[in-house]
Amino acid sequence: MINFFSKTPSKSDKKPKSTTSRENSTSPRKKSPSRTSSLSNTPSTTKEREREREREFIINKTNSNSNSTSTPSRHSKRPKAAGGSSTSSRNAYDPTSHPLNLPPDELNRRLSAMSAMSESPTMMEVDHEMPSSPVVQSPLHPPPSMMSGSFPMPQSNKTDGSGVDNTPVPPPHKVPLKGSTPPPAADPEAFKAAGNTYFKLKEYGKAIAEYTKAIDADPRSPTYLSNRSAALIELKRFNEALADSKAADALKPNDSKILLRLARIYTSLGRPAEALEVYARIRNPPATLNDKAKALEMMNYITQAENSLREGTTGSMALHALDRAELELGSGVDRPRKWKLMRGEAYLKMGGAKSLGEALNVAISLLRANNADPDALLMRGRAYYGQGENDKAMKHFREALSYDPDFKDAVQYLRKVQRLERLKEEGNAAFKLGRYQHAADLYSQALLVDPADKGTNPKILQNRAMCSIKLKDFNSAQSDCKRAIELDPKYLKPRKTLAKALGEAGNWEESVREWKKIGESHPGEPGLAKEIRAAELELKKSSRKDYYKILGVSKDAGEGEVKKCYRKLAMVHHPDKNPDDEAAAEKFKEIQEAYETLIDSDKRQRYDNGDDLIDPSDMFGGSGMHGGMHGGMGGVQLDPEFLFNMMSGMPGGGGSGGSSGFSFSSGGPFNGPRTSRASGMPPGFHNF
Repeated sequence: MINFFSKTPSKSDKKPKSTTSRENSTSPRKKSPSRTSSLSNTPSTTKEREREREREFIINKTNSNSNSTSTPSRHSKRPKAAGGSSTSSRNAYDPTSHPLNLPPDELNRRLSAMSAMSESPTMMEVDHEMPSSPVVQSPLHPPPSMMSGSFPMPQSNKTDGSGVDNTPVPPPHKVPLKGSTPPPAADPEAFKAAGNTYFKLKEYGKAIAEYTKAIDADPRSPTYLSNRSAALIELKRFNEALADSKAADALKPNDSKILLRLARIYTSLGRPAEALEVYARIRNPPATLNDKAKALEMMNYITQAENSLREGTTGSMALHALDRAELELGSGVDRPRKWKLMRGEAYLKMGGAKSLGEALNVAISLLRANNADPDALLMRGRAYYGQGENDKAMKHFREALSYDPDFKDAVQYLRKVQRLERLKEEGNAAFKLGRYQHAADLYSQALLVDPADKGTNPKILQNRAMCSIKLKDFNSAQSDCKRAIELDPKYLKPRKTLAKALGEAGNWEESVREWKKIGESHPGEPGLAKEIRAAELELKKSSRKDYYKILGVSKDAGEGEVKKCYRKLAMVHHPDKNPDDEAAAEKFKEIQEAYETLIDSDKRQRYDNGDDLIDPSDMFGGSGMHGGMHGGMGGVQLDPEFLFNMMSGMPGGGGSGGSSGFSFSSGGPFNGPRTSRASGMPPGFHNF
C-alpha cells in the first residue's frame, strides 16, 4: 500500500498498477484533432469552466482515495518518515508524483499555481487547420519539465516585474507528415496520345476533353491547341475552333499546318477575305489553288452580289449570288451579318409584297441578335415604307437615329417620308374643298419625292386620277391609273377608276371589258355587279343618237343653254334656208328631236336613264315577256315599281289615252330621279 505522507513508498507496497499509472503520467497525452480544434475555437470562459470541472473531479477523487488509504488495517503498521518526524514528512512530496497521489492541500496548492499560470499570456495558439505533428499538452498531464511543486513559469527576457512574460509566443509551424510524397506531375503527352486515340475513333467529345487536360498541363504548346481545334471542327463548333487556331498561330507563327486549318475555319464561317489573307502567309510550301478554291469561289459570289446591289435595278441577281455563296458555309453556321444585310437590301429592291415580307423577316432576325442594331431598324422601316405604312416607317427611322444620331441613311429616309406625308395631306385637304386642280398639283409634287416608291405612289396616282376625272381630263386619268396598276398590280382602286375614265371618255366598250376583268379577278367585290350593268347600259346608250352631242351641249346643261343652242342650229339647218337639201332636212329633224327630248324634264330623265333601251324581258329573268306573262305570271316576282309604271300605261290608267300594251311615253320602270353622290370624297378616292 502506498503511503501518501512518505517521500518514497516502500518496495513491498509498490504495485504494478501504480507503476503503470506513473508511466502514464510521465508520457504526454495527445488530444484528438476534434478536441484541439474545439479548444482553439472555445472562448476563455469555457476553458475556465472545463478546468473548474476537472479540478472538482480531481478533488473528489483524491478525497475518496485518501479516505480509503488513511484508515489502515489493524494488522498493518504506518511507516515512519526518514526524518523521524511525521509532521515534516507531510510537507515533502515527490514532484514527479501523479496528482491523484497527492493529498488535498498539496493538490489545491498546485491547482492554484496552474490557475495563475493560465491567466498569463498564451504560450501557443492552436492552428485552425489541424496541424499534424504538434501535440497540445493537457493541464492534467504536463511535461516532465513542468512537473514541480511550484509549477515554475518559463524564463523570459521581458517581464513586467511579477515574473510573467508579456511577449506573445508565435504559433506553431505546420510540419508535413513523415513519409508523405507530392503527387506526380501530369503528363501532357499522355493526354495528347489519349486524345489522338479518341479522335481516330471519332469520339470527338472525349478527344476534346483529353486535349483540354494536355493544354491545362502545358498551356504554351501549340500542338495541343491545334489538335483540339481539329476536334472542334468535326463537331461544327467553328467559333471555338477559331479561337484555338488563332492561339496556336500566336504561339507558333507561320506553321503551315496551323495556317491551313485557320484559313479553312475562316472559310466555313463566311469570311473569305480573311481566309485568303491567311493562305497568303503560307510559304513552305505555299497554298495550292485547290486549297484556296472554296474561299475564292465564295469571295467571287459575294463580290457579284455587292455589284448587283450597287449597280442593278433589281435584287434577284444578288439573291442568286448570295445563295451560291452560302453553299460554302460550314454545317450549322449562321449567315454572317453582312450577308443578311445584303439579302434584305435585295428584297427591298425587288419591292413586291412577298419580297417586302422577306425583308421584314431578315430585319427581325437581326434585331433578335441585337435590338439596338441601327441597320436592322433602318431595313425594317424601309420595308414598312415600301408597304405604304409610313407611320411605322418613321417610327423605326427615329429609333435608328436614337442609337446612331449620325446615321445618314436614316436621316435621309426620315426626311423623305415626312415631306411625302405633308404633301399628301395638303392634297387631300384641297380635294375635299373642291380645289381639284390645286390638289392635282400637290399630288404631282408628292410623286417627285421618291419616283421609285411602290408603296405610296400608287395611292397618290389614284387620287390624282380622280382629280383629272373631275376636271374632265380623262386621258390623264387613264394614264395615272395604268401607272398605278403597274406599280402595284394588286391595287384594285385604280382599276375601277380606269374603267370609269374609259366610260366617261366615251369608250364604253373598253369600260365594260375592264369591269368584267375586275369581276373575274374579284368575284366577291361589293357593288361590282351593279357597276357592270350600268356600264352595259351606257354601252347601249352610246349606240343610239346622242342628243347632247347633236345640240352641242353638256349633259348638265340647263334649259336656257339648250334653247340657245337649238335656235342657233335650227337657223342654220332650217329647210327654208336649205331647199332641196336632204342632208340639211335630216339634220334639222335630229336637232328638233333632240330639243324636244332635252327641253322636257320627264323625257330628258328617261333618256338619261336609258328607259327606252331596257328590254322588258330582263325584268322577268330573261324568259321573255310572253313566257313571263303566261299562266298568271308563271310565278315570276315583279318589281312593284315596274308594275305601277306598267299599269299607268294601260287604258284608263293615266297613260296615252286608250292605247293598249306598254307605253313608256309618260313613265317607265326606271324613270325615278337619278340619285346624286353625296358631298365629300368620291368612292374611288383614297383618303390615306
